[in-house]
Amino acid sequence: MRHYLDHAATTPMRPAAREAWLEASEEGGNPSSLHAAGRQARARLEDARERIAASLGAHPTEVVFTSGATEANNLAIKGGVWASIDADPGRRRLVTTQVEHHASLDPARWLAVGHQVPVVELAVDATGLLGLDALAREFDGHASQTALVSVQWVNNEVGTVQPIGAVVALATSAGVPVHSDAAQAIAYEGVDFAASGLATMAVSAHKFGGPVGVGALVARRDVRLVPLNHGGGQERRVRSGTLDVPGAVAFAVALEQAVATREVERARLTRLATRLIEGVGTSCPTGVLSGPEPGTSRPTSGGGVGVRAPHIVHFAFPGANADALLYGLDSRCIDASQGSACTAGVVQASHVLIAMGRSEADATSTIRFSLGWTSTEADVDAVIAVIPEVVERARR
Repeated sequence: MRHYLDHAATTPMRPAAREAWLEASEEGGNPSSLHAAGRQARARLEDARERIAASLGAHPTEVVFTSGATEANNLAIKGGVWASIDADPGRRRLVTTQVEHHASLDPARWLAVGHQVPVVELAVDATGLLGLDALAREFDGHASQTALVSVQWVNNEVGTVQPIGAVVALATSAGVPVHSDAAQAIAYEGVDFAASGLATMAVSAHKFGGPVGVGALVARRDVRLVPLNHGGGQERRVRSGTLDVPGAVAFAVALEQAVATREVERARLTRLATRLIEGVGTSCPTGVLSGPEPGTSRPTSGGGVGVRAPHIVHFAFPGANADALLYGLDSRCIDASQGSACTAGVVQASHVLIAMGRSEADATSTIRFSLGWTSTEADVDAVIAVIPEVVERARR
């Protein structure tokens, strides 16, 4: 029996979402076509859009379908900065953090290198938390030059939850819009787009039980974006391409289930994560837990709050190479990852841990266990049982 603990990379499709996808896939029609089949496809697509919007606290016209959070982040960051420059060439500065997912960090660095965009990557503390006082200082004398702030809601590697509400409040008072990659937040945090004050937000269906290859950029109706690709202009004229109707339908079903069970699942996974943290800490005491302490909610400099997402448990095992750890776990029927799964399958030092002040050696000795809707106590107990031997062998 295999034990899947890599839900932060992708979580299995929920049965209801799979059934919805299969049913929708039996129907033909391009939603941009004007014949009967096309109109029926358009009706299914718009129904899915409305359901997704309702689940996210957004208006249906604010949901722009994409292939996932990577495309959504690129559209928000590149498209948002370019639109700002078009309106005011002096307003081109981008503020982000050192611990963003590569789907946000790499577009920012690409803009810096190739498009003369000044990019500020703010430091974080030892738990991965952004300091609000540091963010506030970035607006002193620079607010009128700043096009966008981009902060990931929940860190995908160590599970640190950023104080998005406070980030938005600071930026809004300076007249600066905020984008957030919310891919890891949707299933377990209280995400309400309208209440958040965000300008844009990235979502990916496969993070909460929907299909791979479909997601959305949720963008306020007053937000201007420059398209990244050009064609039919199907989505608000900022995202071209024939839309995936079955994917959108399954996306809506999975999201509704995730939101409906959010509080129950948060409590359940918190218990499982605590069991895992305590078990690994006892059986392999040389392991070092990354991120905020379990169950903590502490004030920080600038008024932030350091809390841990319920589904991510990240350890560094000094002296044990991540390659060897992964292969050792895999050979014992346990699926885990080093951290982000979106770096072409290459094991490399975690930029997140390095930003948190850890050594290069520690940043290449990490394992992320992530939980989801299929996780059980048996999955957790399997890790606890084998981790001492796996770490010992990896160190040898």
